[in-house]
Amino acid sequence: MAKRVVIVGPAYPLRGGGMATFNERLAYAFKEAGDEVEIVTFSLQYPSFLFPGKSQYSDEPAPEGLSIKVLINSINPVSWWRAGNYIRKQRPDLVVFRFWLPFMGPALGTIARIIRRNKYSKVLAITDNVVPHEKRPGDVSFTRYFLRACHGFITLSRSVQQDLQRLEPNKPAVHLPHPLYDNFGESEKKAEACAALGLDPKYNYLLFFGFIRVYKGLDLLLQAMADARLAQRPDIKLIIAGEFYEDAAPYHKLIAQLQLQDRLLLRTDFIPNAVVRHYFCAASLVVQPYKHATQSGVTQIAYHFDKPMVVTNVGGLAELVPDGEVGYVVAPDPTEIATAILDFYTSDKGLYFSQYIHTYKKRFSWSRFVQAVWELADKV
Repeated sequence: MAKRVVIVGPAYPLRGGGMATFNERLAYAFKEAGDEVEIVTFSLQYPSFLFPGKSQYSDEPAPEGLSIKVLINSINPVSWWRAGNYIRKQRPDLVVFRFWLPFMGPALGTIARIIRRNKYSKVLAITDNVVPHEKRPGDVSFTRYFLRACHGFITLSRSVQQDLQRLEPNKPAVHLPHPLYDNFGESEKKAEACAALGLDPKYNYLLFFGFIRVYKGLDLLLQAMADARLAQRPDIKLIIAGEFYEDAAPYHKLIAQLQLQDRLLLRTDFIPNAVVRHYFCAASLVVQPYKHATQSGVTQIAYHFDKPMVVTNVGGLAELVPDGEVGYVVAPDPTEIATAILDFYTSDKGLYFSQYIHTYKKRFSWSRFVQAVWELADKV
């Protein structure tokens, strides 16, 4: 008999980004396992003064075959009660919340408490972050309010699991690696990808992908590009593909100071899902120079397209990238980042890394993830 699942978190019509993409792919995975699934998402995720991007809403087509209910306004308590009662009355077997920011604690914590009044539904949370990247007053109390409303937790990195244990040591929690983002299409040849993006295929492209925020360390990568050793490699160019989620002026100033204008391609508008594969297939190496992190969905897109990586040894990044086998794990330091990039090209490591990636990535399946979520639900 099919079980009923409700996922609560970002989804269409909000812009894809990491979390909406994950939630929609998770819904498909539950469906593939034979479950009935609905996503309950936001009509308003952030008030405008908290949203750093250009638009919160997608202009892409809705994902096919998914039931998505738009109910939650993060700053309107009336909507919290409506959403909570809507889910409570359905009596789903499992409710999976996506929690990533203390600001969402009051809304999601209230919804979870209302759902639990049916004394039937298991309430789990995928906690991307427990300690946020950018700290604000009230973070701990808002986070605790949400966590106390849940039966159990899934973390995508061991560093978040450790943070979680300090706040909720007595509830069951499981660490599950982030599954592959396999929903961006199949790989294509570099020439085809470059043609789609209007790039010259004669260059070797590095890729920095995703929303641009301070903690992601783009400034470190720009400094690495200015390293004298890389400066002698005009064949290497950096694609920066992602929307600025903060003031872009300091980055443009740094680019000018380092005289990198001719060695970069700035694609700093929102990247639609339909063109994500072009960027990864045009690149030979994906660089994640984060200053601190929990986990990154960029890693799992790179795995899907068999792309080697340079990641920094912060948070959970190094957990998923075996150093010397699928790429490089380095300190968040421009010189070390530059050394790894240079070694990749001078030692011609692309084929070696890609072959190992092809085998290693098989452990990141969505079916395993869903099975482990149900196993956790059975324990609570």
